[in-house]
Amino acid sequence: MSKHPSSPNSATSGRAAFDERLSVPWWWYPPVIGIGVLLGAEIHMGYPGLRSWIGYAVVIPLLVAALVWLGSSRVQVAGGELRAGRARVPLRFIGRTEIVHRPDKQVALGPELDPMAYLLHRAWVGPVLRIELLDPQDPTPYWIVSTRDPEGLVAALAHDR
Repeated sequence: MSKHPSSPNSATSGRAAFDERLSVPWWWYPPVIGIGVLLGAEIHMGYPGLRSWIGYAVVIPLLVAALVWLGSSRVQVAGGELRAGRARVPLRFIGRTEIVHRPDKQVALGPELDPMAYLLHRAWVGPVLRIELLDPQDPTPYWIVSTRDPEGLVAALAHDR
């Protein structure tokens, strides 16, 4: 059996120019586990014996899994496209970018928001990046994407275009 190493420039093995997971802060886990313990205790009081521990065994993992799911979105620039959550756009259709910092985010997500815009917003991430789309076939005028490193994302978008 021969080994065929992949090319370092291939689309599947190349490194992403920008890759960020929008995970929840670590300090959210202790209160959520505490809430799970309280809910498990409520169930524990109603049943004797082994059944009393089922509440802890079910509720705590469910709440932790919910936090992991909330923080599973990714923003990535790789393979000639921008990926934000499940959405993708080729870099050739990206126009101007604008960093919107936390104090201005309420206006950008409220009165200034176009209803047709794609939104990947996570409240626990401070700044967002407004990315203009130039695709004539796509009715979406722009994307608003949460990112902890907006300057890095702008640089990756400019570098890969």
